[in-house]
Amino acid sequence: MTAVLQVRALGAPDAAPAEAGGADRLELVGELTHDGPLSPEPRLVSAVRSRTSIHLRPVVRLREGFSTDGGELVRLRGLIAAYLDAGADGLTLGFLNGLGEVDAEVIGALLDGFTCPWTFSRAFDAILDADAAWRTARRLPGLDGVRTAGSARDLEHGLDALVRRAREEPAVASLMVADGDLHPDHVPWLARAGVRAFHVDDQVRPGGSRKAYVDEALVRSWRRLIDTEVRHARG
Repeated sequence: MTAVLQVRALGAPDAAPAEAGGADRLELVGELTHDGPLSPEPRLVSAVRSRTSIHLRPVVRLREGFSTDGGELVRLRGLIAAYLDAGADGLTLGFLNGLGEVDAEVIGALLDGFTCPWTFSRAFDAILDADAAWRTARRLPGLDGVRTAGSARDLEHGLDALVRRAREEPAVASLMVADGDLHPDHVPWLARAGVRAFHVDDQVRPGGSRKAYVDEALVRSWRRLIDTEVRHARG
């Protein structure tokens, strides 16, 4: 597996510099809340698609929290159909049940009839029983990545746990998308443990400001770092 660099896009102007800097994939979001991003409008998916050819995954989430219900499920399925019609290649989503577990039933109903790859969102890190969560995640159809910091906080707090799990479970490592204030110093440890996908957001904006667009040079610096460390990890 080659290294994957995913960049969060907040709007169409982020698309071209992300691609030019070497990003493999864009995660497209709408409003950002204190516990994560919400869904973008379908027209934003179209606008981004018109500016880049790289893999595009909009977030599927209409409200704060990590649960949903029958009425909202209909709206979410409508959004998914609209995103795919607008040129999305995949999706980012993640829902938990009332017990704080992966809601496989809701996710299955949400994706029924749609054939596209998807990433489990950072909702995954809100699950207390990580062992059970990974067992469930590996059985979810179409899932090819899990955004995780190994902690409900960030990689600074979850790095050791993430690295340990990646080393012990290569099949899990292949699903990990390292996220949560990823720092350059984290990359060598993750790469040596077998992690091959990395997510960045404010790290590729000048000054770390969301008022600034994604910067091509900053994306390229992450591209070089990740490729170098993965290459070294492979020996």
